[in-house]
Amino acid sequence: MARASGAGPVREALAALPLVDHHCHGVVTAELDRPGLESLLTEGEAWPGSGVSAFDSPVGVAVRRHCAPVLDLPRHAPADAYVARRAELGAAEVNRRFLAASGTHVFCVDTGYAPQPLTSPAELAAAAGGDAVAYEVVRLEGVAEAVAARGVEPGEYGAVITEAALAAVRRPGVVAVKSVAAYRTGFALDPARPSAAEVTRAAAAWLGRGGSRLDDPVLVRHLLWTAVDLGLPLQLHTGFGDADLRLHRADPALLTDWLRLTAGTIPVMLLHCWPYQRQAAYLAAVFERVYLDVGLALHHVGPARAGAVLAEALEITPFRKLLHSSDAYGVAEFHHLGAVAFRQGLAALLGERVDADELSADDALRIAHWTARDNARRVYGLDGPTDPPGLPGPPDPTDSPDLPH
Repeated sequence: MARASGAGPVREALAALPLVDHHCHGVVTAELDRPGLESLLTEGEAWPGSGVSAFDSPVGVAVRRHCAPVLDLPRHAPADAYVARRAELGAAEVNRRFLAASGTHVFCVDTGYAPQPLTSPAELAAAAGGDAVAYEVVRLEGVAEAVAARGVEPGEYGAVITEAALAAVRRPGVVAVKSVAAYRTGFALDPARPSAAEVTRAAAAWLGRGGSRLDDPVLVRHLLWTAVDLGLPLQLHTGFGDADLRLHRADPALLTDWLRLTAGTIPVMLLHCWPYQRQAAYLAAVFERVYLDVGLALHHVGPARAGAVLAEALEITPFRKLLHSSDAYGVAEFHHLGAVAFRQGLAALLGERVDADELSADDALRIAHWTARDNARRVYGLDGPTDPPGLPGPPDPTDSPDLPH
């Protein structure tokens, strides 16, 4: 008699698990027409009149396949029918349906990018319903740019940034900080902590140019070292992003020397990573406090290819080092689609390994639980989905016998 597939129990477990999405954004509350919706379905630009539609891409097809039923449409509904149904339900109901359908009970929300009005972390959790809660991730470049906008003398810049960053992370519900150095300078930076004199000179030059977009290499380095001093987990965008990025400069392997200098300090969370998931896996395998996800990529490749991306990420990554993230921004479809792609891709991957007798069923279930929620709870010091947001610091290694220290 044929042996039952190992994917079944893992699929059932992952389908039932409340997820911790350790990096995402808010969703728009305005009504979206088709051009507005398409502009949020791509990391590039919408191209009206070009004949190229975001719906005719892997992510667009995945939305029509996996998101249409949440709106009471048939699978693979045509784009026009999808947009019309979205408008009929209204933005609030659409957001509620997708956030609830994602099965996410904890959201860690990057509040530092909002070119259009988005839900706050509390509003995002409320829309998800049930016992969902949301925490905040503070973007450090935003802190620095706000300091510059208020006015600061170059010689006081370093101290004022430290003060402002400390005030930001002491807000209730903040669990991490983030840097978008990959966008601003890339990672091929001098890894050493800049001196006070270097920071003053760089601040004078940047402030003299208007102090708007922080893209000075010395000041970006200063922010990375400020994150070390703050002591909270540091999220770093790596790999795939919008057209503002220079992809070859976002390879996380370029951080190797900085990770050597900061080893044993703070958890470093490598976000997204594609197409550098193997480089990120190497870093997670050799540095105690480096972790990764493949969020953003998963909903863009869709559930059909999510397992392939996850397989490469898990080739050498320790199983306590991979986290779930959607990096959903703007449209709640991505919170749902990211969760579907993660659940289906990981279930298929782990099931294949069980069937090949490379994993026991018990090990597969442990890995599913760890990746879906427990790794994030452990790193961010989260107590669980029913606890109100607080101010957890980095987990104390002495409280967790399996936490590297």
